[in-house]
Amino acid sequence: MQGGCCMSRPVTLTMNAGVATVTLTQPEIRNAFSDEVIAEITAAFETVAQVADVRAVVLAAEGPAFCAGANLNWMRRMADYSREENLADAGKLAHMLHTIYTCPLPTIARVQGDVYAGGMGLVAACDMAVAVNTAHFCLSEVKIGLVPATIAPYVLRAMGPRAGHRYFLTGERFDASEALRMGFIHQVVTTDALDDAVDQLLKHLLQAGPQAVQACKKLVLDVAERDINATLIRDTVERIADIRASSEGKEGVQAFLGKRKPNWLS
Repeated sequence: MQGGCCMSRPVTLTMNAGVATVTLTQPEIRNAFSDEVIAEITAAFETVAQVADVRAVVLAAEGPAFCAGANLNWMRRMADYSREENLADAGKLAHMLHTIYTCPLPTIARVQGDVYAGGMGLVAACDMAVAVNTAHFCLSEVKIGLVPATIAPYVLRAMGPRAGHRYFLTGERFDASEALRMGFIHQVVTTDALDDAVDQLLKHLLQAGPQAVQACKKLVLDVAERDINATLIRDTVERIADIRASSEGKEGVQAFLGKRKPNWLS
C-alpha cells in the first residue's frame, strides 16, 4: 500500500510497499510516554492490523533516544492519582503493550538509541529488535521506588528470568552487546547499518507466505512457556494439518516442488 502520514505528532504512522512504520516523534523529550502517546501507539497498531496489504510493522523513533520511559509531566500528574486512577492509567499502558505483542503482523523494533523503563516494554513486545551499538538499556524503576510491573511479562520473555533477577533488582544500565548476549535484542549494528539490517529482516518477511507468517507468530505466542502435554501436542498437530490443507500451504509446497516462485511473489 502506498500512503503518507495518517497520524499527527507525537506518533506518526506511514505505510509503503506492504510495510507500516510507527514512529515516535518527540526527540526533544527522548520520546517519553504520556497518556496521549500511549493512546496513539495503541491506535496505530490497531489500525495496521486491519489493513489487508500491510505485511509487517516497524516501530521506530526519532532523535538520540528510542524511548526514555515516562514523560515527567505525566509522572507529576500520576503522583497525585488515587489507586483507582492509577489502575485505569496503568491499564492503558498494559493494553498498548498487549496490542503490540499480539499484533497479527510481524513487528520489528528499530532501536536507534537508548531505551529506559517503559521503553523496554516497547522493544520487548516486538517480535524482533535491531539496535545500534551505541544504545544503552535500563530497567530504572527501582531507582525511584517503583517496579517494572506492567512491562514485566514482555521483558522477561525477551531477556529471561535469570537476567531479570539482576536488572530488575539493580536498575543497572547495560549496553547493546549485553542486551544481545541475553537475547533481549537480536542484532547489533552501527548506526549507518541500522536501516539495512531492518530491511534485510523485512525482505525475509515479505518473501514468506503472508498467512504462514501470521500463523507462525500465533504459534509462538500460543506455544511458548506452555507445558508439552497431550493438549499442546494435539494443538500443534491440528495447526500443521490446517495450514497444509490451506490454499497458501498447497501453493507453497507445489511451487517448491515445481521449482518456481509461489504466487505471493509473482
